[in-house]
Amino acid sequence: MKEGPRVFVPAIAPSPGADLAPWWFLFHGDRLLVETRGEGFAPPRWRDPGERGVRPVRTQYLGALDGAPCFSGELSEPAEPEGTAYRSLRPLLGSLPEELFSLAGRAYQVMDWDRMHRYCGKCGGPTDPQEEERARKCPSCGLLFYPRVTPAVIVAVRRGRKILLAHARRFPAVFHSVLAGFVEPGETFEECVRREVMEEVGIRVANLRYFGSQPWPFPHSLMVGFTAEYDGGELVLEEKEIVDAGWFGPEEIAGLRIPGRGTIARRLIDGFLDACAPRKR
Repeated sequence: MKEGPRVFVPAIAPSPGADLAPWWFLFHGDRLLVETRGEGFAPPRWRDPGERGVRPVRTQYLGALDGAPCFSGELSEPAEPEGTAYRSLRPLLGSLPEELFSLAGRAYQVMDWDRMHRYCGKCGGPTDPQEEERARKCPSCGLLFYPRVTPAVIVAVRRGRKILLAHARRFPAVFHSVLAGFVEPGETFEECVRREVMEEVGIRVANLRYFGSQPWPFPHSLMVGFTAEYDGGELVLEEKEIVDAGWFGPEEIAGLRIPGRGTIARRLIDGFLDACAPRKR
């Protein structure tokens, strides 16, 4: 019998009486401590990390996954108990189950925010964690600090049976994806889509439709996805950012290196391919 999806319930503090072994998302720098299971990985489930010689300098409660408490934590020393290793988050995409990768991303963002806001950016005084919400407060000047989330857009531009894909300079070699960019102050998501497409490849788009979103912990983004239709112009590349861009049909995409499953970029490309597939009668 196939298991249903796991349910994560976010919270600020553990519920009394929780008796399941917690999940621990422990980071040294930006690398996550994972148990190695053959070719697979998983965050450890330990009653107490200290019993394994792992002692976080700070921990944060995230919530519960199917009733099991989940904690993030910062390590000052890279203790490595037998059967564990440290891995960067990005390569774990596709290796961890989707719900655990999502939690690892949440854990990193919460841990990093907590680490970076121990002192007030206005007066320099120490800040205190708040009991009723995910925030730190400066008792001296009253300034509140919430976890930072940076919105970005990502868009699949379609032109009939072709989709616009680009190779950005920040990508690995021979890798193509849809366009993306960060939202500027005072800008709507739709305005950002139009601006980014025009800046990066010089064309106009129309008929924007919301597609979906994905938290992206590199380091603290929220990717908001759209589809759009080509509305005019010739491809003119912003050479500082884009190495190559073009219109690709389903058959051509099959020969490209594209984003991996589990990413919103791949979902946008797969959505285009599904729309182009022959309809079953």
